[in-house]
Amino acid sequence: MTLVKEQSGPGGADDDGTEADDDGYVPSERRLARERHHRARARRATAIAAVSTLVTGVVLYLVVVSAPGWERTKETFFDGQYAREAFPKVLEGLWLNVRLLLVCGAAVLVLGMLIAVARTLRGPVFFPLRALAAAYTDFFRGLPLIINLMIVVLGVPALRLQGVTVDPVLLGGTALTLTYSAYVAEVFRAGIESVHPSQRAAARSLGLSNRQALRYVVLPQAVRRQVPPLLNDLVSLQKDTGLVSIGGAIDAVRAADIIVGRSLNYTPYVVAGLVFVALTIPMTRFTDWVTARMDRQRAQGGTT
Repeated sequence: MTLVKEQSGPGGADDDGTEADDDGYVPSERRLARERHHRARARRATAIAAVSTLVTGVVLYLVVVSAPGWERTKETFFDGQYAREAFPKVLEGLWLNVRLLLVCGAAVLVLGMLIAVARTLRGPVFFPLRALAAAYTDFFRGLPLIINLMIVVLGVPALRLQGVTVDPVLLGGTALTLTYSAYVAEVFRAGIESVHPSQRAAARSLGLSNRQALRYVVLPQAVRRQVPPLLNDLVSLQKDTGLVSIGGAIDAVRAADIIVGRSLNYTPYVVAGLVFVALTIPMTRFTDWVTARMDRQRAQGGTT
């Protein structure tokens, strides 16, 4: 006798209305109830988050606008007229910050990698190079960036050296590169040292020299592991490009400062700050995405 499973219509629906898969699998009532429970919890969590966010925003708004000095603060920091005046000038100056980020970012990665490799060289003959690299990273990581900028931007022109530029943009970019190279070098060094020694030993056993093992085996793994912290350093560099304004370079911050000095209204600073935030948020979200992606790959064994 052949048993034929009756269906009530297309799509493989059973008599009780449960949809069946193409292979005839029908989810159990327990599984369906669990999925309904998860969906209900997700909807409830979303509703609670939305309500709590709305309540928090309303409370903060009421606290701010009910403050005794709100009207004066609104005129000084949130004046629409000065915001409209400052916005195009701040955007024009922002182009300098973007160029500094691109050029200094590339220089920082190259110099940081060279310093990191110098610190990981083996053998007593390389001790002076390792010591110089360690001294460089210790010095510039400990020296505040603002002081480094003042020394380079203001001190180098005072020396009156022949053939040395006095352009505040170039000098400011040099100071940024010197400081951030020290941080990036430590990031690269941590990545190199995180590679298991067996990787280098396996490369040597295949006939690769120390230099080839470092280039083709160790460094690719080290860089891949350190992508998230490197992106975080680039985000910080993007914000700190605004400090080159202390030398007189007309970037977004300096453009806002010129308007503030003329009007004694601080709204242009708020505009410049919001522009930097708008530029930084996509980079931050991209960093978070890369970090989450690499964590998933590592959990699945996709990244060594």
